[in-house]
Amino acid sequence: MATAFSSATASSTAFASGSITLPPLPWGENALEPVISAKTIAYHYGKHHKTYVDTVNKMIAGTEYADLSLEKLVGATAGKTETAGIFNNAAQVWNHNFYWNSLRPKGGGEPPSILKQKIEAAFGTVDACKKELSAAAVAQFGSGWAWLVAKAGTLTIIKTADAETPITHGVKPLLTVDVWEHAYYLDYQNKRVDYVNAVLDKLINWEFAAKNLG
Repeated sequence: MATAFSSATASSTAFASGSITLPPLPWGENALEPVISAKTIAYHYGKHHKTYVDTVNKMIAGTEYADLSLEKLVGATAGKTETAGIFNNAAQVWNHNFYWNSLRPKGGGEPPSILKQKIEAAFGTVDACKKELSAAAVAQFGSGWAWLVAKAGTLTIIKTADAETPITHGVKPLLTVDVWEHAYYLDYQNKRVDYVNAVLDKLINWEFAAKNLG
């Protein structure tokens, strides 16, 4: 599945420790303030995301999975008890890559017309879509993700737990909201709903979602 990740900022460089790399952020660490602080980004991207990359590279070194692309690695290890550790780390790398591109400074607002038409056909209004996405994100028990996806010619909202990802379930992800606690706890403590609604109102990258319609 081809995914339209946005281009990285020129000032960033990718971190590589093996076949799976840590892509540069598509914006500076402080670019999402005040909704998401630079401190949160530094820990979330620089510690959590990087650790998933480092761990999966160690786990696949010298194995049949060593030369697979990230997306193929996720698919090859999904649903198998013996490769659960590889899948969890690889899927978390993929999910985070997608999440960073689902956000942009001065985001929110009106989606591009092609996406807006799809949203209105599925949900009635953009606000109704945002409310359903917010409800899914807030209701996700424990760690996980809320996604706007394309499925069978229409748009719908799904949520996944822990490292689970839509790309192993036959749907096309358009954007996501990360609701692992490390995504918001430094800024919002236990107020997940405030974080989710602020992201949807001020940071969500509708242009990225429109590109992913394909």
